[in-house]
Amino acid sequence: MGLLGILLLFSFTTAHKFYLSVTNVVYSEEDASFQITTRIFIDDLEDVLEERYGIKAELATKNEANMADSYIAKYLKTKFTMELNGRVVPYNFLGKEYDNDVIICYLELENVDFDQLKTIAIQNEVLTDLFEEQQNVVHLKWKGQKKSFVLIKENNKGMLNL
Repeated sequence: MGLLGILLLFSFTTAHKFYLSVTNVVYSEEDASFQITTRIFIDDLEDVLEERYGIKAELATKNEANMADSYIAKYLKTKFTMELNGRVVPYNFLGKEYDNDVIICYLELENVDFDQLKTIAIQNEVLTDLFEEQQNVVHLKWKGQKKSFVLIKENNKGMLNL
């Protein structure tokens, strides 16, 4: 096998890193709230926490930083927002858990009278400040309906008219 053949072989065996988060936003009629789960690769979130806040979070290890949850919540509040009828509304960071190489963050936006909603807008800039190729998939579910958005740095907001 010549040099060109070896180079071609190695070019196809190199792992390609992709940058993706998946967020599910589900309206619960029973609780009158939006229940939100966002799945982010642990190593990417650690990188952005170190870059932005200077902390070594060491997520999902026995050495996890005591302040990890507060920094994760702080970061998400600056990078993930929801607007109801044109107004940004606050949500609560409920906690997190780990699933292999992914962190799942749980958020909730309470006291939502869905029948009064005319528009819902979701802006998701998670990790776009660190990774140009970052894609944030958002699935919005309400009353048996579903809408999905793929948000990127240049197009980071999805809008739904009800």
